[in-house]
Amino acid sequence: MTDLKSKASIYLKAILFLVVLLSCSALIILESHSWKIVLLLMLVIWSSARLYYFMFYVIEKYVDSEYKFSGICSFLKYLLSQSQNRKT
Repeated sequence: MTDLKSKASIYLKAILFLVVLLSCSALIILESHSWKIVLLLMLVIWSSARLYYFMFYVIEKYVDSEYKFSGICSFLKYLLSQSQNRKT
């Protein structure tokens, strides 16, 4: 699979992610009718966004400039390789 090159496609992808996020969140909130669930949902959304930011930006810019993020699996491989390097 190749990287997206078209700016329009990249923006469309972001909009579709936003649509999925908002519609799923709304359906969960409508189903639960609970402020506790709303708060937990907001925390899950916020913390997963921060984790993703950490995986691709913080590691590359502040920890290891050699690392190039290409997905969650690549980050897990990076963590495993770093722990193996510390053991040796």
